[in-house]
Amino acid sequence: MVDTICSVATPPGRGALAVIRVSGSKAFEITGKLLKDPQKILSQEPNQAKLYELFDADRLIDQSVLIKYVAPKSFSGENMVEIVCHGSTYIQEQILQLLIQAGARIAKPGEFSMRAFLNGKMDLPQAEAVSDLINSQSEASHRLAINQLKGNFTNRIKELRAQFVQLAALMELELDFSEEDVEFADRKQFNQLLDELQTDVTALIQSFKVGNVVKHGIPVAIIGKPNVGKSTLLNVLLDEDRAIVSHIPGTTRDTIEDNFTIDGINFRFIDTAGIRITKDEVESYGIERTFKAIDRAEVILYLVDITETTIEEVEQELLFLENETDFINKVFIIVANKIDKLEDFPSRFSTWNEYEIVYISARKNVNIDLLKEVLASQINKYAITDNTLLTNVRHYDLFLKIEDSIKQIKEGLAEGLPTDIITIDLNHILHYLGEITGEITTDEILNTIFGHFCIGK
Repeated sequence: MVDTICSVATPPGRGALAVIRVSGSKAFEITGKLLKDPQKILSQEPNQAKLYELFDADRLIDQSVLIKYVAPKSFSGENMVEIVCHGSTYIQEQILQLLIQAGARIAKPGEFSMRAFLNGKMDLPQAEAVSDLINSQSEASHRLAINQLKGNFTNRIKELRAQFVQLAALMELELDFSEEDVEFADRKQFNQLLDELQTDVTALIQSFKVGNVVKHGIPVAIIGKPNVGKSTLLNVLLDEDRAIVSHIPGTTRDTIEDNFTIDGINFRFIDTAGIRITKDEVESYGIERTFKAIDRAEVILYLVDITETTIEEVEQELLFLENETDFINKVFIIVANKIDKLEDFPSRFSTWNEYEIVYISARKNVNIDLLKEVLASQINKYAITDNTLLTNVRHYDLFLKIEDSIKQIKEGLAEGLPTDIITIDLNHILHYLGEITGEITTDEILNTIFGHFCIGK
């Protein structure tokens, strides 16, 4: 018999209300032990909320609302009770202790969702989407999670699997009649199907860059010489004093990161140490981390002090950056700062050598909204549609294996390898697809996936 589990499903700490979940074959019996009349919850109508007094012997603990779910019509697919109690941490602890004394145990991280998966309430990508939905911090990441939760990703995998099953069936048929030297699969058509499948798989692999960035936020590195206003710009963008601002060059010794949402897309702004030649060991380490931040950024805001920097100096600095980092294929925006010290400057933005130049005053908060508009205009490739995107590292790794197996099949066909050898790689592909959807799993895989969930989910 599967254990009955319990856990607080709401965030830790005090609040107006808290939700405690109980799931398992004895959920009703165990919860009933907190009532004066245990039979009441047994006779309660499913999917309805009812107010009860919860007791520890004769001591009243709380007045709580209980919602009863009868298997399989619950989140976990088991008998389940949700206790909506007052949000006192003491009350939550007391109810959990009473449930444990009555025969339940505390749930492991993600155990409710794991049971939902094991009981057929959702497949593995949908279960993973639950975690992504909880952790979504922007409209774009939320939409990605919703699309996967609706089964869009699973449907795409099913389509791919059906095509690979068709190829495997043709190969297996040849094996059955191998002694009669019968070739059922038209090799030209077979290669054409493989080409089409390889194109689909490669597109999914390439979508991981977009999907992963949207899921975790688009990294934007703010770079430039010391004292050009990088920390001031970060503080203005975030509308808080996140970074120390000083007129002393080299104040920022390390990267500082924080998030900000523009047009539904989450950006991770990274304030970096000023780039210059220095003998200070700590500052040198900070500059080294600046180069690493540039390498992992999708967007670079290159800040210059317009009152002191010439075009020739910008050209030299860009040449230096080109030698030290890989920024050529990134969105690169030159931000001309400190326009409050000038009498005249462009009202919007201009271009130089195909680079956008935005004129701002971080200190006076001038044209900051314009900078946000320019950033938003650069992220069309991150707009979320209903097209399938890979966002999960586990899925990405398995699709890389699938792509490699397709290449092995094509090479085998070109070399005229026996059908039974080629079939091995086809079966590998079907196995990998089964791992993605959860049709093929191990306890280790499930524990790894659901171990990252919060305890009440």
